[in-house]
Amino acid sequence: MSDDLIDKIYEAAFVPDLWPDVLESIDAVSDSVAGSVFLFADDQPVRGRTVGPLQDLLGEFLVGDTLQFSTAVSRMCAVQPASFVDVDSFLTAEEIASDPVRIRLRELGIGAHTCTAIPMPSGELAIFVFQRQLGDGNYGRVHFDVLDGLRPTMARASLIAARLGLERAQGTVAAMTAMGLPAAILSSSGRVLAANALFEAMESIFLPVAMGGLAIGDAEANRLFQQAILAERREVEPSVRSIPVAAGTDTPPLILHFLPLRRAAHEIFSGADILVAATAVSASSVVPSPSLLMGLFDLTPAEARLASALSQGRPLKDAAASSNITVKTGRSYLERIFAKTGTRQQSQLVALLKSTELPQLNRGDDGP
Repeated sequence: MSDDLIDKIYEAAFVPDLWPDVLESIDAVSDSVAGSVFLFADDQPVRGRTVGPLQDLLGEFLVGDTLQFSTAVSRMCAVQPASFVDVDSFLTAEEIASDPVRIRLRELGIGAHTCTAIPMPSGELAIFVFQRQLGDGNYGRVHFDVLDGLRPTMARASLIAARLGLERAQGTVAAMTAMGLPAAILSSSGRVLAANALFEAMESIFLPVAMGGLAIGDAEANRLFQQAILAERREVEPSVRSIPVAAGTDTPPLILHFLPLRRAAHEIFSGADILVAATAVSASSVVPSPSLLMGLFDLTPAEARLASALSQGRPLKDAAASSNITVKTGRSYLERIFAKTGTRQQSQLVALLKSTELPQLNRGDDGP
């Protein structure tokens, strides 16, 4: 996947006027002609960005009730697909023909739709939609693979964009306050340049070290965190960008999100290179859906389905069967899930996914 496109997505999290350019870039790699991102939150109007040709139509949708009466939109919000899917496969021919959004889009020559939903641990819902031109046919496996490869980056960018309300971040302090999440900005060497009050209050989790650096109180989480810092310093992609932090005596379990600050975002945050933001694992996500697992831990759709099945207490053999994969493939997926979640054993993984009281992770290798 293009590092330049990934950098653009992260940049748009803080400079939402760049979303149209990002969406056009995703259009180019997925053979799409249009794309939009929508953010849904309780007690707030729907917010969105789209490519230039659909800008006027998006404004009409957001200020009117067209989205409210769209069968496709309500169906996707209800289903919350854990990967990019063919929207038409969730609708009848009659629903497609009569949907008010689809009617308007067909007038503009827009045909096939693909969509994914990304539920945020903090409660918001992000939906990305891409479309093909009438006559270009449906999306195929190659298109879904490209889009799903970008989905974890979209998820982290959406977490910040939702918190900033799709407004441009204006300076370090204002942006970190507006996020409403424990957050800190770091140099590429891991030195803390600034932190908001929510982050500073979590002194039992985030520990200062020599030379202005930062460590995580939980040993396994700190190992993954320091690996991510080292990867950033070497300008390579870290293996994990969403790190689970075990519960403390007076703190809930957290997911620590590691976002690179690129281009304009680098300037907004006074030359910082990394933003670290924490989200709590709340009661509503004690047994997370596959879509939430993908957003939290960068799992692929297949890995997320297996992890979700395991979180229900199923043995690996049964979880693999329910995911329509062999036990051998399931073991391969499980090893990748371990690496992405910072766990080493199936019991630790299940505890992470199900419990608000996580066991202390150890360095044993006794997997299933």
